[in-house]
Amino acid sequence: MSGIGYAALAVAGVLLLAVGYAAGRISGRRGDRDGLDLGTPVERATFHTLHTASLAAPPLRAGLTEETARKAVGRLRSLLGTEALCLTDRSSVLAWDGPGGDHHRQHVGDQVAAVLDTGRSHSAPSGCADDACPLRWTVIAPLTGEEGVLGTLVAYGAQESAVLVRAATEVARWVSVQLELAELDRSRTRLIEAEIRALRAQISPHFIFNSLAAIASFVRTDPERARELLLEFADFTRYSFRRHGEFTRLADELQSIEQYLALAGARFGDRLKVTLQIAPEVLPVALPFLCLQPLVENAVKHGLEDTRGVRRVTIAARDEGAEAVVTIEDDGVGMDPAVLRGILAGERPSSGVGLCNVDERLRQVYGDAYGLVIETGVGAGMKITVRLPKYRAGVHPGQLQ
Repeated sequence: MSGIGYAALAVAGVLLLAVGYAAGRISGRRGDRDGLDLGTPVERATFHTLHTASLAAPPLRAGLTEETARKAVGRLRSLLGTEALCLTDRSSVLAWDGPGGDHHRQHVGDQVAAVLDTGRSHSAPSGCADDACPLRWTVIAPLTGEEGVLGTLVAYGAQESAVLVRAATEVARWVSVQLELAELDRSRTRLIEAEIRALRAQISPHFIFNSLAAIASFVRTDPERARELLLEFADFTRYSFRRHGEFTRLADELQSIEQYLALAGARFGDRLKVTLQIAPEVLPVALPFLCLQPLVENAVKHGLEDTRGVRRVTIAARDEGAEAVVTIEDDGVGMDPAVLRGILAGERPSSGVGLCNVDERLRQVYGDAYGLVIETGVGAGMKITVRLPKYRAGVHPGQLQ
């Protein structure tokens, strides 16, 4: 998130505390009557505001829709202490909380039109002809995002109030920050999907051609092996080109790698020697989809395609407390470390498969401390180490599809 976003959150938080202080005086008096020691009035107001805001924020982080507005509108009304409150997008009322909705909703579109056009808050009499209706004054504040005004927050009070105007405006700004964070989340998801598409595009067409050619070579001499390789090829491509799931399990990624190695072995025969050393306890660990397979393909490509000799690839996964550590090592041609640094920095074109892509994705998901660690030298092979946190907030079983 940008510095502007953090600043907006900080400002909005301070302003919300001011709003909460005014609202909290009522709850503070109630606590005194009950004989409960809930702290000073400021402390009670602060807790009330932060708690209510924490309940309103999660729905808004999913964007401005009818469902999210319905979940958030009651909490936002509680923050402001208004008679009624509604949220709109640019074309309709998404949710209403409080009395008066039966006859006020139909006029909201006309009332918010100017705010949608100008992006400026506006307050005016509600124009209600029902003397029994408590909604006498309206404050309309814009809800904004990266693409401009997305909708409005409409607060209704019993009378004209400068405090309500200021409070509604600041709460609308806080809501706008949540909507901007939702847009950032969607942008991040689109970026990750684009990177996965780019990674899929880097799966060598030569590998696909050579795999099919190797399978074809066994059709007459060993039909059963040809059948097995064809099934491996189908499963490998199905996994590589699946259309859902940002995360996968280490067990699934390793299964895809075994299928890739079976196809590579059909082509290279005894020239490719593979050693797998996998600790069973790390198999359920979550990791970004298509994170390891490109590294193995890189090891095979650089280990074998430029030589006629035998090359070894070792893949190991071990348990190290709160992390799973995966290493992929080959004894191939290696690389000049200076060239490697340029590739990872995006300054040099890469003949490797997805090294820069995988490094960037790991850093995006886990932080800079979890980028690829690569040991190499010209003629010295290459060893790539990937550290995966076992427990990471935000990764849940629904993402592991």
